[in-house]
Amino acid sequence: MNGSNGKRNSVLVTGAGGYIGLQLIEALARDRRDLKTVVAADVREIPPDERLMGIDYVTADIRSSELIDVFRRFSIDTVVHLATIIPGRKSNREFEYSVDVLGTENVLNTCLESRAKKLIITSSGAAYGYYADNPEWLDENDALRGNPEFAYSHHKRLVEEMLARYRNEHPELNQLVLRPGTVLGATANNLMTALFQKSFVMGLMGAASPFVIIWDQDVVGCILKGIFSDATGIYNLAGDGVLTMKEIAGLMDKPYVPLPVGLVRTALWMLKKLGLSQYGPEQVNFLRYRPVLSNRRLKEEFGYILQKTTRQVFEYYMLHTRQKD
Repeated sequence: MNGSNGKRNSVLVTGAGGYIGLQLIEALARDRRDLKTVVAADVREIPPDERLMGIDYVTADIRSSELIDVFRRFSIDTVVHLATIIPGRKSNREFEYSVDVLGTENVLNTCLESRAKKLIITSSGAAYGYYADNPEWLDENDALRGNPEFAYSHHKRLVEEMLARYRNEHPELNQLVLRPGTVLGATANNLMTALFQKSFVMGLMGAASPFVIIWDQDVVGCILKGIFSDATGIYNLAGDGVLTMKEIAGLMDKPYVPLPVGLVRTALWMLKKLGLSQYGPEQVNFLRYRPVLSNRRLKEEFGYILQKTTRQVFEYYMLHTRQKD
């Protein structure tokens, strides 16, 4: 889908110190084309020795009313909104909500107040939710049912519902919404990679747990296409094909150990009750009902040519992980 954005001069990237943010800023530093200004914003100050030539760095909280000052100072017309909280061992749901949902609302309102022309935002395949009756392949028109018991999934659903309202009420702000599946690359280190770093690969009996994986450089490539074109709309980001947990175990030459769902659920309940884990029995569905994203529209409508398949991304990740060992 195409909008009527016209030529863009000034791009602001929120979450510029994050995993994808750093790579996007590096790509823009190498090739900014005719952009006059690239602003890298993060709540953490980027050390001077890590700053790239030609990039304007600012320390900013996306929840702050002072965000408008950054927009006005640099005459921002395009925003790439990457700032989000990835759940970790010390996750706090109230804080995550304040950043993911309220922070995004502030970014949207600041875009409108400053008359920015375009918002590019990374959502997540998690917004579809983890349900037994999910379609085999999820299309962009399928319902967003992000599970209330999973903070990240639920917050992405709430954000997408907000984005839909703003598209209806404020069509002057063009939106490009990207929904990645599992993102992997040479330096990936997240909850997903933690599953692959043990001496065995755990699965659930009766559940294939299929993963669709997108190379981090393909995510960056899609964002760059959004910056330098008038493309708008909503697109799943996933490499071709899927990998099940059993196939992942085979690629890693590790034992695959499928456990009974009831046993895993009980163990998680006990561990959480004892304060030994932040994850409860509801987390079983995170592996049991993986959302599998169709990339048809990404290729046919957005026109992006994927550089790696799901399998190729995982093999690339393994190669670089072994080199670090």
